[in-house]
Amino acid sequence: MATTLITNIGELFTSDPEGASTVEDAALVIEGSTIAWVGSAAGAPAADEMVDAGGRAVIPGFVDSHSHLVFAGDRAQEFAARMTGTPYAAGGIRTTVAATRAATDEQLTSHVARLVAEMRRQGTTTIEIKSGYGLTVHDEARSLAVARQFTEETTFLGAHVVPEGDPGEYVDLVTGPMLDAAKEHARWIDVFCERGAFDVDQARAILDAGAAAGLRGRLHANQLTYGGGVRLAAELGLVAVDHCTYLADEDVAALRDSGTIATLLPGVEFSTKQPYPDARRLLDAGVRVALASDCNPGSCFTSSVPLCIALAVREMGMSPAEALHAATYVGAAALDHDDVGVLAPGKRADLVLLDAPSHVHLAYRPGVPLVLGTWVGGRPT
Repeated sequence: MATTLITNIGELFTSDPEGASTVEDAALVIEGSTIAWVGSAAGAPAADEMVDAGGRAVIPGFVDSHSHLVFAGDRAQEFAARMTGTPYAAGGIRTTVAATRAATDEQLTSHVARLVAEMRRQGTTTIEIKSGYGLTVHDEARSLAVARQFTEETTFLGAHVVPEGDPGEYVDLVTGPMLDAAKEHARWIDVFCERGAFDVDQARAILDAGAAAGLRGRLHANQLTYGGGVRLAAELGLVAVDHCTYLADEDVAALRDSGTIATLLPGVEFSTKQPYPDARRLLDAGVRVALASDCNPGSCFTSSVPLCIALAVREMGMSPAEALHAATYVGAAALDHDDVGVLAPGKRADLVLLDAPSHVHLAYRPGVPLVLGTWVGGRPT
């Protein structure tokens, strides 16, 4: 099997279970789709091909564990209104639902392909994609079928909002015919447990139905106000709960004790003008923190994990190393993976070459396109 040596790496940010780990003057060897060797450039073994990193930094590919890419339409006017004082509310989702239902499968597929390519150019190598803008049996199933063309990390989010009618009847639809149609295309099931969406009892029923159908549970919670969603995620032992903007001390303790990852989405707060989550409070309490983009047309239309890293450092109390670790290793853990988000022998060769000498530049130079090269499964993209 062919091997590739990437050498003359100024800083190799390996990421690992313990957090930030770097090797100076480093090299690594890719064999097939995996990493075969990591260490000092001076001790690097021979390989079939060689890439000179020119003293630049190499980091793991970003793992974006929360995105909503299957949609049609545009909500730029809603964003403009928020910037001039209109508060964010979950009901705007219905605007995107109408446009998505009207789009063809080909239009949705083309749109997702464009966004995935945009993410790749910015160093994202693993992507989770949710449904949630169809909210009918047919449209949720086809949204997930579109998403499955691009990733195995697909999430059924029929419980995004109640589109119309009686909430109890809609929960029955989500947990019955809609789940039956969606489950063959999904690995995960998610619920927006929030004021204006689904309450704790409804969320529990939906997650229980998903588990019975073989889907792993995820949860949007505590984005708009304090509530019971985060504690429900901890009680159920979910691998991650996302948003976590409004947390009581009991919520933080529940996350710590359960081991449930708090996935923070700072692009949302940038786009909605809500308070940023307090990552420092969570980390200091012993809670694992992941970062993801939440790319969606309403509350956060960015596909840039580097932007989220910069916001987490500037606004949420994270160090550059903590933020990068959260967007790689812990992001992978939020998808229940240990084969990506880390650069070590035996792991998948998903990595990024930065046009910078260290990972710190991701936050130090916000908005600058620093990704010079990306490898996915050992192959340059």
